[in-house]
Amino acid sequence: MSDSAQLPRLRAKKRLGQNFLVNEGAIATIVGAALGSTAPRLLEIGPGPGVLTERLLADGRPLWAVDLDPEACVLLRERFATTPHFHLEEGDAVRIRLPEGEPWSVVGNLPYNAATPILARLLTEGIPWNRMALMFQLEVAQKLMGEPGTKAYGPLSVLAQLCARLTRLVKLGPGSFRPAPKVDSAVVQFEPRPDAPSLAERRALLSVLHRSFAHRRKTLANNWQGCLPAEALAEAGLAPMLRAEVITPSDWLSATRHLLIHHPEVFPS
Repeated sequence: MSDSAQLPRLRAKKRLGQNFLVNEGAIATIVGAALGSTAPRLLEIGPGPGVLTERLLADGRPLWAVDLDPEACVLLRERFATTPHFHLEEGDAVRIRLPEGEPWSVVGNLPYNAATPILARLLTEGIPWNRMALMFQLEVAQKLMGEPGTKAYGPLSVLAQLCARLTRLVKLGPGSFRPAPKVDSAVVQFEPRPDAPSLAERRALLSVLHRSFAHRRKTLANNWQGCLPAEALAEAGLAPMLRAEVITPSDWLSATRHLLIHHPEVFPS
């Protein structure tokens, strides 16, 4: 593990969910995964003091960094002022406009309080990427990789697994960060599936999933009551008396495609 004195001084802000990575083995793993991509440019989310940034820039590819913390942005501009292929965007990664163009290799020690919406954006907005190596709370990583019939399985599991092949690269305890969080963390690698649903299907899928999982202990018929009759669910391949947590990702996608054609009224316009 690196000595925290080696890090550029930056005060972690609890309101921004900041916990800076100081575990050298984990840093090397994340950077290696990101640079193993063939993407022509890099996107780093939440660079903080720039520990990953420094190593990513050594590769020579153009790197865009996005950070919401003005103090971090001042530090990053000073550190990499003479690096022409470094580009900094100050703002919220959930909504900031990103440069269009060729695919990204995306990397980030994501702020814990925004990790899920950031990932949802990367999976549903058509931002081009051919690999992502992202840090999450361990609980979120477990949800991403959750299997049908387990407590961890939910809408995030289905969306992520239909869009990407997932690999957990490393699990980290609180001591790998400064300040130390109260939870374990994990890095998950995403590689796009060639048969991933279209963007329109992904958005529709989330709508179906959020209604179906609204009350986990209720059946699909109960969760859809007043919106779709049981017969319509059955026609879509969703047994009305089942709970959402037992249905596989492929069956969710098949049902969503059926509902888009035969019951478009259930989707927000």
